Amino acid sequence: MADPEVTVQRDPQLQAIAAALSAPFEPKEVKFKPQMVKNNRALAMGYIDARLIQDRLDDVLGVENWQDKYDFLPDGSVVCRLRLKLGGRWITKTDVGSPSEQPDSGDRVKAAVSDALKRAAVKFGIGRYLYRLPAQWVDYDPVKKQLTNLPQLPAFAVPKAKPQSQPVASVAPKAPKIAAPTKLEPVAEEKPQTVVKEAARAEGPKSATGLPSNGQELHRRLQEYDAKLASQKLCVRGALLAHVTQAGVKAGYTANMTDWTGPAIPFAVDAVKEFETSIRGAKNDRQTAA
Repeated sequence: MADPEVTVQRDPQLQAIAAALSAPFEPKEVKFKPQMVKNNRALAMGYIDARLIQDRLDDVLGVENWQDKYDFLPDGSVVCRLRLKLGGRWITKTDVGSPSEQPDSGDRVKAAVSDALKRAAVKFGIGRYLYRLPAQWVDYDPVKKQLTNLPQLPAFAVPKAKPQSQPVASVAPKAPKIAAPTKLEPVAEEKPQTVVKEAARAEGPKSATGLPSNGQELHRRLQEYDAKLASQKLCVRGALLAHVTQAGVKAGYTANMTDWTGPAIPFAVDAVKEFETSIRGAKNDRQTAA
């Protein structure tokens, strides 16, 4: 008799982190180069700079939760060992980058290091969608050796545009209730620290409601609150940022939280409250079971 099928349920926090890591970049950040040339036409290949990968890792995980190490091979190629702290464990992905054809040896090594990092990051989902872009031939200047026009990105490769004119109620119907942290029930001898309360204490410009005045301030405060929740062992570092980012993308906002404005701010606070309620409830369940 065959063994019954076993369903493995994935950690929702890790799923949120994976979704945030693999989210598409802004179209302006995606570059193209010729992969194959035929006269004045070229097959365009999309790619991103290594710095975008570093920014994505910082934003989703925090600077202290990822590491990279490089080994240089005799043929000029480079091995990247990219380590990410996920769910309390260090996970390593490895890949090899090739040197460029530039005349300067230093430039060739830099290109190999960047290529190795990008290839290793793809194994964590970062930029993997670029490999699914449809093949597109575009005009090419053989004299300047560059593309003269760029291909169009398909819908799956573009972050959803955030609504520009929708009222707050239509985007986040629970927003009017978000600014009342006293409505949260106390848990385990400690009154929950809501992001609204943290916002009131944080330095920097504030709006009339005490909420972050822009996406940059929102991102900074969420990073601080994310670190506090992690220090309380309620979640892994980066889980809060990943949850809010994923919720925002599903609601139609860009994957880059620093661009959020208007209705996106109270929406983010609502997502934080939802996340905190979930993790504190899970902690209570574990304590009750114990």
